Amino acid sequence: MADTGEDGGESPEPRGVHNPRVVDLITRDPVTDEVVLVMLEERPWGSEPDQLRQLEAKFNSYLEYVLGGHMARQYPDYAKLSVRFQLDCVENPRPEDRPFFSSMSNFAASEEIRLVVGVMRGQSGS
Repeated sequence: MADTGEDGGESPEPRGVHNPRVVDLITRDPVTDEVVLVMLEERPWGSEPDQLRQLEAKFNSYLEYVLGGHMARQYPDYAKLSVRFQLDCVENPRPEDRPFFSSMSNFAASEEIRLVVGVMRGQSGS
C-alpha cells in the first residue's frame, strides 16, 4: 500500500475512499494515545453506486496495512499504540447503511481496532 506518489509517479496517488492503495492520513491522537488512520470520503452517501464496496476495499487495505505489520515497520514509534480507523465524511451515513457500518465496526473491534465515523466540519458543497 502506497501512502504517497514517491514510487516513481509524477504526482501523489489520489486520496479518498475510492482509492484503496493509499492511507489517506496517519497521525497520533495525543489525547487518546492512539495511532489514527483516517479514511476520507468527500462524496455524499449514495452518490456512487460502488461507494460501499469502495469503502470496504479501503477498510480491508487498512486492516492489511496494520495487521500485516506494514505500519509498524514504516512507523516504529506507533507499533505499541492502540489503533483507530477514522472515517471522515461530508455527511452522516444513511440509516439504511447502518448494518454495513456495524459490521465493519464489529470486525475492527475483534482485531482490537476502534472504528469512528465523523462528519468533517466546513465541507459542505457551498
